[in-house]
Amino acid sequence: MGMFDKILYNLPEVQAPTQRKLAFKEKLKWTGITLVLFFILGLVPLYGLGQNALEQFEYLSMILGASFGSIISLGIGPIVTASIVLQLLNGSGIFKFDLTSHEGKKRFQGIQKLLAIFFIIFEALIYVLMGGLAPPAEFVGTAAFGNLQFILILQLTLGGLLILYMDEVVSKWGFGSGVSLFIAAGVSQQIFIRALSWLPGPQSVGDFTYASGAIPALFQSLGQGDKITAALMFAALVSTVVVFVLAVYSQAMKVEIPLSFGRIRGHGMRWPLNFIYTSNIPVILVSALIANMQLWARLMQNWGMPLLGTFAAGSNMPQSGIIKWVYAPNIVGEIIKSTIKGEHFGQALGYLIFMMIGCVIFSWFWMQTAGMDAKSQAKQIMASGLQIPGFRKDQRVLERLLQRYIGPLTVMGGIAVGILAASADLSGALANGTGILLTVMIVYRLYEDIAKEHMMDMHPMLRNFME
Repeated sequence: MGMFDKILYNLPEVQAPTQRKLAFKEKLKWTGITLVLFFILGLVPLYGLGQNALEQFEYLSMILGASFGSIISLGIGPIVTASIVLQLLNGSGIFKFDLTSHEGKKRFQGIQKLLAIFFIIFEALIYVLMGGLAPPAEFVGTAAFGNLQFILILQLTLGGLLILYMDEVVSKWGFGSGVSLFIAAGVSQQIFIRALSWLPGPQSVGDFTYASGAIPALFQSLGQGDKITAALMFAALVSTVVVFVLAVYSQAMKVEIPLSFGRIRGHGMRWPLNFIYTSNIPVILVSALIANMQLWARLMQNWGMPLLGTFAAGSNMPQSGIIKWVYAPNIVGEIIKSTIKGEHFGQALGYLIFMMIGCVIFSWFWMQTAGMDAKSQAKQIMASGLQIPGFRKDQRVLERLLQRYIGPLTVMGGIAVGILAASADLSGALANGTGILLTVMIVYRLYEDIAKEHMMDMHPMLRNFME
């Protein structure tokens, strides 16, 4: 065993449970503890922080499961970035992993964790040294400024490592994955606040200031006779509901392949293949890619090298460059306010195309590398003792049949989820359209997994609710 393999196999990790199947209460306990810890860490401010140039990127913080200015300012960014890099390397054949063997999977997971640790340290350095999260301006040019930079980098690294291992706790001891859980938690929090908060918001008419929540602001604007604000609030609420309905409907669509047990005549089952075959993974990866592009563009602009484009002073509105054409304008809001321009439609088209192509590419890579391809599925079906009725028991026959469905479902599902996510962003839904879509898909998949694995060992009242 080489030195690199020794490092991979000796990385700190969360001990997996010894029993084959954890009880529902045990998983619920660890998921709840991790979720509470995530919210608490989001309230812990960075010591020595002065300028927080990232606080205006609230959209990015939701997608990255981060809270800019807190100890978890990095969020899931390093984990997702490591996954993107490794998927691209594996999919392109530059580095090939045998994910069918135990050793290959272990090596893949070890390299992914090592990459995540590297990106935690790297992004912490970038955030601080490029001015995204900087010490107070009065310390510039003094020795204390450098010391505070080091302290900020240390805190960000610690927060990133905590998120990494909290994700591992959820994956091994809880429901689903920590990455999905943190995204859903952050978006749900923002939806709750933006829908129901009575605290004063940014919009006002004369001396009257509307609430920041859409529902209170809707009734207030109707009382004030402000048709434009009322229409904006109503459109945000409607688009949010529409995204929820379409996401749930698309998640429920599936192709079922009839299979039979070879040794038991007359008995069989249907093997489901979801329409959105790779679930929410492509949207997470594409959204994280856009988030990283915008963060890098802002940091490079502050550094005097606007290679990716520029932002308007004091806002997160792109003005030029690549980032301008992968930005989602609120088309519905612009139409309501009668400020729509032809440029907005160009931006919307660019964003839609980028989301569609990105989701298809990442769907295909994820299908190939996550054991969801036709060959892996055929092997899994054969190991379960199932076969196609009327055909001989041959893995190659089953693989050819699955190829007819898995390839098209991967592409069509990627296109559909890209269109749905982009449409939600362009309609100005509450919080963020992509974030809402991700949350619905995460919660729906979580519901399916819990209903499938723990329907018999949960409390009867909860079981009735799940049914």
